[in-house]
Amino acid sequence: MSTPDTRDLRQAIIDTCLAMNRLGINQGSSGNLSVRVDGGFLVTPSSLAYDRTTPDDIVPMGFDGTYTGERRPSSEWRIHRDVLAARPDMEVVLHAHPTFVTALAVHGRGIPSFHYMVAVAGGDDIRCAPYATFGTQELSDNALKALEGRTACLLGNHGMVVLGKTLDSALSLAVEVETLARQYVFALSLGEPAILPPEEIARVAEKMRRMKYGQGGGGATELDPDAPRRRDA
Repeated sequence: MSTPDTRDLRQAIIDTCLAMNRLGINQGSSGNLSVRVDGGFLVTPSSLAYDRTTPDDIVPMGFDGTYTGERRPSSEWRIHRDVLAARPDMEVVLHAHPTFVTALAVHGRGIPSFHYMVAVAGGDDIRCAPYATFGTQELSDNALKALEGRTACLLGNHGMVVLGKTLDSALSLAVEVETLARQYVFALSLGEPAILPPEEIARVAEKMRRMKYGQGGGGATELDPDAPRRRDA
């Protein structure tokens, strides 16, 4: 039974999962989502369609791998546990199987800095973790390594993992990574695209930080030299 203090959060998790499917980030009951709470995290249940999931179905877990409730946690609970434990700066872990991300992942191919928006994931590329069987500790270990210094990675022959400080920011990043994957696949049909150098991606990342890009910011701050200045009345 969900407690009153987490019921709204549980419903927000379900709403985000439904949005994942609606936006083409996920299909059916594949993928999973977790949010940090005091003493552990809440994670989506195993093998239950999101449109049939209720707040009571969301599974509370501890970082010791134990859980409570009637439902079993997602088979990928290790990724959620390990990433949230290793990344205290992040509150949400989202895993999904979007089409273009997966098309790259089955080739073991990450997303290089062919477009400046790659910086939104925290570096000059979005890495692809080596394949491992779903639900295993090896898969979690591979994902954790690929996420070093990043907020997104691909999983070889599988899908992707993205991180966020909020459910909205994680979902937005997932959409952006799938968009980049689609653009990259199309660009590859014309040949290898030009790759932006690391120093340019670093400039872009700093500009995004000043603008609070992807964090619900309202635009450039006073620290941004390119910010527009209000004229005196």
